[in-house]
Amino acid sequence: MEREADVIIIGGGLAGLTCALHLNKLGKKVLLFEKNEYPHHKVCGEYISNEVVPYLQWLGVDPEILKPTHIHKFQFSTENGKSIHSNLPLGGFGISRYALDLFLYETAIAQGCETVIDTVTDVSFKTEVFTVTTSTQKYYSKFVLGAYGKRATLDQKLDRPFIKKKSNWLAVKAHYTGDFPKDLVALHHFKGGYCGVSKVEDDVINICYLVNYKSFKNYKDIATHQAQILHQNIHLKEILVNSKMVFKNPITISQIAFEDKEQVKDHILMVGDTAGLIHPLCGNGMSMAIHGAKICAILVNDFFDGKISSRSELEKQYQRIWNKNFKSRLSTGKLIAKALQSEKLTSILMNSLIKFPALLPIIIKKTHGKPLLDFKNAN
Repeated sequence: MEREADVIIIGGGLAGLTCALHLNKLGKKVLLFEKNEYPHHKVCGEYISNEVVPYLQWLGVDPEILKPTHIHKFQFSTENGKSIHSNLPLGGFGISRYALDLFLYETAIAQGCETVIDTVTDVSFKTEVFTVTTSTQKYYSKFVLGAYGKRATLDQKLDRPFIKKKSNWLAVKAHYTGDFPKDLVALHHFKGGYCGVSKVEDDVINICYLVNYKSFKNYKDIATHQAQILHQNIHLKEILVNSKMVFKNPITISQIAFEDKEQVKDHILMVGDTAGLIHPLCGNGMSMAIHGAKICAILVNDFFDGKISSRSELEKQYQRIWNKNFKSRLSTGKLIAKALQSEKLTSILMNSLIKFPALLPIIIKKTHGKPLLDFKNAN
């Protein structure tokens, strides 16, 4: 059995579902593939900048329905316990991926998007048509969007350069109950990594951290590593000791790559983490995924409407606009991450922020964008 669509989207996370909602709203026939049943937890900081709220509301998915926490304050601490606070220029909200992805998925279904729970095994392109293969059948479309996350088997088949490089980063995430301010997102540095803490819906604390595997491998398990390393930061120790884990066990993901990625590969338009991953310490990966989906959906629709004359022109525009919006953010994230890997540079950074506190909001702005208010223009 063979099936056709205007656009096939591989991956039903934030970027994939946002693209599906946007293109469906504009009358395109969309087919979205997700390999896992909804809902499910994901390793994620679960903080979203308010810059994407107007856009989400336009798509018909007002996050207020999920009763998120409203976050306006930021705390940064070093492993030796030095700490600084700042207001967030735009503010944001805390919502779990478990709740948000399900909400987007159910809204997409209600609005007429077609989804398939299956794994895509191959994608090929010939004579302006994509063939997408799963374990059961083939599908055909004019466009394919890659929204399958940080890394996948498909990256190997596409021979993407980043997949060949070993990454030493491991991410760990769990939900907890305990006492933590609802209006605060905290970033706590520890030897070999950094940890984000904020509340999501239902008064739950999300604790998600990134650690260099070289430092983690010296300990037999996550609990031992936390007790020996994360607890050296007094702020983290207080949170972890006085909170109770909701999950049976933390969830993890390894081989997280912050290498440069192509936004277009073999004519597949990549969105979300598949196109480029910002360091979690910047706390803005979720809004970047949503914003990137908006850019992609508008350009694809412009092509169907005859506003873009060729596929090659669309691909050039997508890469240009993606870099215009995100390249600087990614570069800033890499610089901050590199600084935090050095005890000396971390000390210099913290002392500078203490002496000149106005620098912190400026740094935060460098990893965030402006509110998304124009839903017709990709720029």
